[in-house]
Amino acid sequence: MSTPDASRARVLRASVSGPTESLWLRILLRCLAVTGAVLAITTAIAFAINGGSGAASVLFGYAVVALFFGLSLLIGHFVGRSNPSGALGIFMVTYAIKVVGFAAVLFFVGVPPWLERTWFFGAAVGAVVLWQIVEVTVFAKARHQLYNNLDDGRASGSQAVDGHA
Repeated sequence: MSTPDASRARVLRASVSGPTESLWLRILLRCLAVTGAVLAITTAIAFAINGGSGAASVLFGYAVVALFFGLSLLIGHFVGRSNPSGALGIFMVTYAIKVVGFAAVLFFVGVPPWLERTWFFGAAVGAVVLWQIVEVTVFAKARHQLYNNLDDGRASGSQAVDGHA
């Protein structure tokens, strides 16, 4: 019985995967895609029932939500490039600011005469709920790097914390 030649045996190893690249931008694009698809359906239904004012109300409700929620993800994306550990903190601060900004826009803009309140409210609440579901789902599936890579390129675990092998 012969044994395989060790020099010719191919060893398949799983490669180490790093953190998810551009996490905040990826979340933003996924949120816009999913909520945008639902927006198209909801706008068509609102147009069929209430005409242009219903469709415009749905679009306005979605636009306000997408603007404020998207803004915080963009800020997280740009801050995350230069300070990855601070991105989550900045994201939380902008989250609080956008809630206040959302209320301020609704207060200062007022109610346009064409606005169908039911469609606006339903679209805004639906967009917020769906956006949050997608945001949490994408974030939960992301890969987060918990420890820094070793500078000398050795595999993690080959050197102890105190510097000994």
